Amino acid sequence: MTKRFTLNGFWLSGPTYKVGLMLSLCGEDFAYNSINLRAGEHKSPAFLAKNRFGQVPVLEDGKTGLALCQSAAILEHLAAELGKFKGDGAGDLARAREWMFWDFDRLAGPIYRSRAQRFGIRNFTQAIMEMYWAEGNMALKVLDEALAKSDWLAGSQPTIGDIDVYGVVVYAPQAGFDLKAYPAIGAWMKRMEALPGFIPSDGLPKAARP
Repeated sequence: MTKRFTLNGFWLSGPTYKVGLMLSLCGEDFAYNSINLRAGEHKSPAFLAKNRFGQVPVLEDGKTGLALCQSAAILEHLAAELGKFKGDGAGDLARAREWMFWDFDRLAGPIYRSRAQRFGIRNFTQAIMEMYWAEGNMALKVLDEALAKSDWLAGSQPTIGDIDVYGVVVYAPQAGFDLKAYPAIGAWMKRMEALPGFIPSDGLPKAARP
């Protein structure tokens, strides 16, 4: 049976994980194409025809005919199409989107780039790494203070905002950040990990899956 969704991505990619997590939490079985970034497959003409930016992930939606890129936009599409993780109303969804934009602006850069440095993928100077360290901890402090007041980022239940932000925070230890300093984040992560359909950050296939 043909699956509605096909996720094109790379198993070490945080943005790819966000989309895979959303699909799994929604109970959607999906096909998966592993894109070999090291071999430059994401810059091939075939891939660029799906994603003009030459990045992963790309989600192909067989029902709408869309091939969508940018993980936040994909999460919004899935929430609208599947009717899940939208919160209790328009207000919750708007707040969730605020967190998604904040995540990209303040949290994702320091964590993802510090992780890339530790994995030997990027090579930053000591001064830049110290800047990322300070910015990352500042963002984690903002997140921890918010979660100390509420179980979820927007409203009374998990939303795409939680999924989006979790898909960054889960990599913080690999980036060298100590999450023990942020107890409210730790408790929130346990709530996320207890949701039905949850998959861990290393749970995506390392090869194509039909």
